[in-house]
Amino acid sequence: MARLSTRFLNFTLPTPLVLASGIWGTTVSLLVRAAEAGCGAVTAKSCGPTPRAGHVNPSCLDWGHGLINAIGLANPGAQAEVELLRAAKARLQPIGVALIASIFAGPPEEFGTVAAVVAQAAPDLIEVNISCPNVHSEFGEPYAGDPDAAAEVTGYVKDAVRKTGIPVIIKLAPNVPSIGRIARAVVSAGADALCVINTMPGMVIDAESGQPILANRSGGLSGPALKPIALKCVYDVRKACPEIPIIGTGGVTTGLDAVEMLMAGATTVGVGSAIYYRGPSAISLICNELTAWLDAHRIASVEDIQNCAHRERRYSLTPTGAPIPLAH
Repeated sequence: MARLSTRFLNFTLPTPLVLASGIWGTTVSLLVRAAEAGCGAVTAKSCGPTPRAGHVNPSCLDWGHGLINAIGLANPGAQAEVELLRAAKARLQPIGVALIASIFAGPPEEFGTVAAVVAQAAPDLIEVNISCPNVHSEFGEPYAGDPDAAAEVTGYVKDAVRKTGIPVIIKLAPNVPSIGRIARAVVSAGADALCVINTMPGMVIDAESGQPILANRSGGLSGPALKPIALKCVYDVRKACPEIPIIGTGGVTTGLDAVEMLMAGATTVGVGSAIYYRGPSAISLICNELTAWLDAHRIASVEDIQNCAHRERRYSLTPTGAPIPLAH
């Protein structure tokens, strides 16, 4: 049977799957459930400097080809999040699953303040959400849209947690002219890893009323429709930053989707909306399908297919006769 364990920074994760921030990141029991289902790392829901109620309903919709949501960064605030993170860490550490705290803020320096608060819980990593697409009216243009702004936020967070040694992940946006340029800027500013990508801004309109369906009017697209965009972004970031660890996130609902994401250049693979589409067993199903694919292609380790799309094109036949690029 193929080996799913993989290296991510200084961690050896039991599988390359990472619970993405959002759907299951709101309670300790859900974070542990994701870990027990097969995630190698789990991400808590983003927290900010103060509690937020988020946007009123309707705030999430299945529009037929994916989800669109404008939850609005609902969270209990960083100080309350510390207790959740501590409790989760105590449950996750014995089973070797990494805990990722996720943060957001307003002014650049406030990111450092929030990072310092959540660092009290000693999460294994801190993910910095500089790319949420559905709070524009409150926070202005996402920092992920400008390399200088993205680098500035990265610098504040790194300074705030430097003494703790907690690695920093920067979460990038897809709707930028050059995601590789943004990636290089935050890596130069000290980012230890990248999460690629956040949701894509979009809108769904009800033809009968002539109005946007979401209360916030616009929101972020996730699910299957996002996968080709996410693959391209991961591919571009890997080309721009060959050595940086990447959590490839966007539209992964099957084991084959995970294979494609790893081939595009991801080190690990984020899973979120799949839980909506395939239910609570989504993570274990993806793990099983990923293992089955590797076994069918006689590939010993999941690490052997990482970055496959960047290698010289050579072909081998699958058991069904279809050509695939050789992993090595």
